[in-house]
Amino acid sequence: MKVILTHEVSNLGAPGDVVEVKPGYARNFLFRRGLATQWTKGAQKQVDALAAGRQARAVKSLEEAQSVKGNLEAKTYSVSAHASDSGRLFGAVTSKEIAEAVAADGGLQIDRRTVEIPDPIKSTGPATALVRLHPEVQATVQLEVVAG
Repeated sequence: MKVILTHEVSNLGAPGDVVEVKPGYARNFLFRRGLATQWTKGAQKQVDALAAGRQARAVKSLEEAQSVKGNLEAKTYSVSAHASDSGRLFGAVTSKEIAEAVAADGGLQIDRRTVEIPDPIKSTGPATALVRLHPEVQATVQLEVVAG
């Protein structure tokens, strides 16, 4: 099934990309979360027009993403979570909590959907997460998980 992505989806593509996915994945995940729309000939014409505008803005956004990457990687952000006495968390640190910690500490607003956590964070102490700022730029964010 052909779909047009409206938001960036990990390992699939950027907004405006036309990708082929299985019907169940499109119906149950992409469409329900508003990440994609169904492909049609008319929608393809709109995608082509948007792609031309996106190309013009790509260089500016790439430079901006690289400067934001430097700002994000320069700090260590503190995330508070409920933990036991041994330092084991009750649950795990979520991408939403990481986005809120970055916004509270640095004032930079990042979308929680751009935050990727390679390994679940389930204990206090240092941790890392990835933030996709641009299709070509990823920032590694240093976290300090504290019991709170």
